[in-house]
Amino acid sequence: MTAPATTPPPLQLVLGEEELLIERAVRSALDAARLADSTADLTRVKVSELTAPVLAEMVSPSLFSEGRVIVIEAAQDISQEIADAVLAYVANPADGIVLVVVHTGGGRSKAAKALPGALRKAGALIVECPKLTKPAERESFVRNEVRRVGGRIDAAGVAALIDTVGSDLRELSSAATQLVSDSGGSVDEAAVRRYHHGRADVTGFAVAEKAVAGDRAAALESLRWAMQLGVPHVLVADALADAVRTIARVSAAGRGNPNQMAADLGMPPWKIRKAQGQMRGWGPDGMADAMRIVARLNAEVKGAAADAGYALERAVLQLVDAKGEH
Repeated sequence: MTAPATTPPPLQLVLGEEELLIERAVRSALDAARLADSTADLTRVKVSELTAPVLAEMVSPSLFSEGRVIVIEAAQDISQEIADAVLAYVANPADGIVLVVVHTGGGRSKAAKALPGALRKAGALIVECPKLTKPAERESFVRNEVRRVGGRIDAAGVAALIDTVGSDLRELSSAATQLVSDSGGSVDEAAVRRYHHGRADVTGFAVAEKAVAGDRAAALESLRWAMQLGVPHVLVADALADAVRTIARVSAAGRGNPNQMAADLGMPPWKIRKAQGQMRGWGPDGMADAMRIVARLNAEVKGAAADAGYALERAVLQLVDAKGEH
C-alpha cells in the first residue's frame, strides 16, 4: 500500500544570498509539490516585474486545481503595494499553490525590511541560504556534499579540495561529486591532488600560476596544453586577470594574517595565503604593467584581436617579463 503524498507547506521563505542553496531550495519546493501532484508546474517572477493584478491572477485557484509553485524572486526590492498583496494572499492561501518568496534578508524600503518578519509570523517555512564566508562553513559544506552522494572524506581531503578548487560552491559541489565517483566513495588528499591535476590542465589556472611565478617555459607549456584541449580563450584570460588582480590587492594590503585580512579583502584566507607567496618578486612598475596587460587581453580575446591564441601567448610572455620590473 502506497503512503499518501504529504502536502507541501503553502508558504516558504528562502532567505539569503547563496545562489546554489537558493536554487536547491526552489527545486526542493517543486519536488515536494510534485509528490503531492505530479503535474505541478513552476513559475518564477522577479518582484520588480510583478503587479498586484498579476499576482492575484497567478495565485487564483484554477478550474482543475492543478498544483503550482510560484517563486517571487528578489523580494528585497518589493514595493509596499506588492508586499500588501502578498500578505493579503498568505492570510488565506489557495489549495494546491506553493508560494516561495526569495529574499536576501536586507532591503532598502520599509516594506522590504519588514517582509521576512511578516512571513515568519504568517507561518512560512524558512529555508536559510546564507553566504558561506567562514572557512569552517565551507568545510562543512564539502563534507555534506560528499556525504550527500554517498561518500566520505577525511579532514586532509577537505582542506585540499578547498585549497585547489576554491570557495565557489558550485565548483566545490561538482568536484565533490566527481571525486566520490572516481575514488569509489572514499576521498583523501591524494585523490584530490590527482583530480585537481587533471582540472588544472583544462581550467587555465595552471597557466596563470606559472605566468605570475615568472616561469616562462612552464607557462607556455600549460598554455599550449590548454589550447590543445580546447579551453576557451576567455577562460584563460580570466584566470590570468584574476591572478594579477589578486596579487595586486593582497600586495597593497600589506603583510598580515590571511584569516584576519579575509573580511577586508573579500576573499578566502587560502587565496590570500597563495597570493602572499606569489607576490614575491613583483614590484610596483611590474604590477602596473601586468594590470595593463590583462586589461588589454580581456578586449583581445573578446574580438579585438585577429588571433586570440597569439594574443594569449604574447600576454603570458609579457607577464613573465613584467615580474622582474621594479
